[in-house]
Amino acid sequence: MSASATIWDVPREPALEVHLLGLVDFDSCLALQELLTTQIAAGTDGHGSLLICEHPPLVTVGREGSRDHILCPPEELTSRQMEVRWMNRGGGCVVHVPGQLAVYPILPLDRRGLGLAAYRERLEQAVIDTCGELRVAAWREPDTAGVWSRGGQLAQVGVTVRSWVSSHGLFLNVNPRMDALRLVRSVTGRLTSLAAERRTPTAMSAVRESLIRRLAARLDYDRYHLSTGHPLLRRTRRVMAYA
Repeated sequence: MSASATIWDVPREPALEVHLLGLVDFDSCLALQELLTTQIAAGTDGHGSLLICEHPPLVTVGREGSRDHILCPPEELTSRQMEVRWMNRGGGCVVHVPGQLAVYPILPLDRRGLGLAAYRERLEQAVIDTCGELRVAAWREPDTAGVWSRGGQLAQVGVTVRSWVSSHGLFLNVNPRMDALRLVRSVTGRLTSLAAERRTPTAMSAVRESLIRRLAARLDYDRYHLSTGHPLLRRTRRVMAYA
């Protein structure tokens, strides 16, 4: 740095902006992802965003899913007030309920030097790292997206990439109602949760903190900024805890 340069002349390393959204309806979160995807695609740096939330009851179906994977009649979904949404993302059917941690990284993959396979592996490895902190043995399966433990699949991964910017992401079962998760058939079999594997109550806040830290490290961000909410989030409906 020259004698005439100041601290303001030093380029800053890209940072990961982490937004804790709490319990938020799926459509509001989807709209925010689309806005951030457009913003990041128009940028020239490596800055990224990470949305962390839980959703009220909902079923989403990705490109590998089908109606046959939904194991209950439409009347039961109606009685549970659970909509079914067909999504242009990877993966199969996912049941979203409170107690499941939904993680949406919006990242410029090309500027981060990541291909699609490497990106998915890093998401999965961050979950495995978090499981290790909680003393839960977890692993990846070859040629299949997600993370597994002894009792079944702990985390599902379904991403979308447009103009080399990622959206959608991963869904980690922390302490959800397991009867709700079993309304659909995973393309890989049985589902489980961290609470079930640990056989003890598992705090969402502890899992969230660990996963954020591990994701930042696996995605090669030396800095991340944590905030509550997002100024562009527009909640389209009021949501309540799932009884």
